[in-house]
Amino acid sequence: MSRIAFPSHIMKKFVETLSTEIGHETITAVLSKAGLPQEWAHSENFLALDEERIAQSYSTLQAAIRVYYGRGARGILMRIGTKLWERLLNDAPIGTKAQAALIQGLPKSMRRKPALELLARILNAANGRITVHTLDLDLLLVDQTSPATLNQSDDTPICFVTFGLIRECLYWADGMEHDIEERACHATGAQQCEFKITIGG
Repeated sequence: MSRIAFPSHIMKKFVETLSTEIGHETITAVLSKAGLPQEWAHSENFLALDEERIAQSYSTLQAAIRVYYGRGARGILMRIGTKLWERLLNDAPIGTKAQAALIQGLPKSMRRKPALELLARILNAANGRITVHTLDLDLLLVDQTSPATLNQSDDTPICFVTFGLIRECLYWADGMEHDIEERACHATGAQQCEFKITIGG
């Protein structure tokens, strides 16, 4: 199996967004309950780690949030993903920002797939393991890396942050809410995580 890595700058933005949304004190409580290092509440801590250890931290931290909040974790992590999109786009390299500007110049109905491909590029660091496909009128984002699921097992899909990123990316693209479903997830035993975006009626 290919190694699963996660970029340090995205992890840093994730922790910063988490701190903004739930508060530093709550993060420390989440870490304490899970028996995780308190340094994880500080985003700079992850800049010194290699990307494989960061992927494990990303997965473990989300698991701790799911335990701490129970059923409420889905909404919180989706909100984190929603807020994370803007942070990642604002801090993207100039080439990515130029691509974003080109997408915004397209007719609205033509922006969705390029926007998702932009998201894949931002998350993916060009390793080709997040892809976007057309399904008749609908779209499918496939994540073969799925760092949020690393060493995780669940009865239902758990990629709530990615879900939030997709939702906000599409809203940024065309100003519309879309029906999104994570129809397969590594955590449930699937080969990859798949998000279906319904475009057709």
